[in-house]
Amino acid sequence: MARPISKVAPAWWDYTTLEPDVLADAARLNADDLVGLSREGFEVVLYDTLEELYCAEALEYVQAWQQATPDNPVGICGPIGPTEQLPLVAQIVNSLELDLGNAHFWGMDEWIEDDKPVPNDHPLSFAKADMELCFNRIRPGLCMPRENIHFPTDLQAYSKSYDDVRCVLMQGGQGEVKHWAFNDPPRREGAYLDQPPAPEEYRKLATRITDLHPMTIIQNARTSGGGYVSQVPICAATVGPVETWKADCVSIWHPGHHDNPFGMRLSALMISKKLADTAVPMSLLADHPHVRFNYYRGGIGTVEVEIH
Repeated sequence: MARPISKVAPAWWDYTTLEPDVLADAARLNADDLVGLSREGFEVVLYDTLEELYCAEALEYVQAWQQATPDNPVGICGPIGPTEQLPLVAQIVNSLELDLGNAHFWGMDEWIEDDKPVPNDHPLSFAKADMELCFNRIRPGLCMPRENIHFPTDLQAYSKSYDDVRCVLMQGGQGEVKHWAFNDPPRREGAYLDQPPAPEEYRKLATRITDLHPMTIIQNARTSGGGYVSQVPICAATVGPVETWKADCVSIWHPGHHDNPFGMRLSALMISKKLADTAVPMSLLADHPHVRFNYYRGGIGTVEVEIH
């Protein structure tokens, strides 16, 4: 049977092209059901307050960096979205006087304009956000050397650094198109006109420049630019599945405002049941050996018709 056409972007694949039964099963899940989706290799954790959520997210940075030694450099890959944890990371590092000399950090992605990464003075620059919200706030003498902070500007060097340094943790949020980083669903064209690429094929993608799904562009305009869609680039450099599978753990954070209640249920269900489908890129994490979904209980919401 032919796959449905996307309801939001007919020229693309996305979660609206899944079988109706999968979508209906996801819509029925409540908060306790989400916890029940935990299995070996996939853990679901709930936090009762946003303060607990962002504190726990910040502590993942610190606990990863505490493992770094001269003989065993260690790093964490982190997102822009959420960002609320970043000032907390700096505050904890300063309070503990934690020397990050052997620690590393990878930024997940960066916008692309005119075939090159946007400069740090671009209002939407992810590198700018990481530096201003976290690393520039860490006291001199504690922060890692600048060469230990990796952004996907030189794609080959960025990808190789995951072989040179152990990535203990890759954090991420979840976008409305169900991506991590900018691993969006592909266009519906050519060899992928009738079926999206197989999960095994998608997982071969490394750090790259990619076109963004229309849902991603609209979401970033909403969350970062007051809805000013025209200023949001349509391409980005992003960490790929190749590098993601080199991370010991993938930790995804759901505060409740990046994706909607339905989306936060769907990806968890598909990972739990090992329903990997590249129309829902997050579902490919079903095959990663250690994935953790972290939810703010108050942001889980309900999937019900409610007309205002």
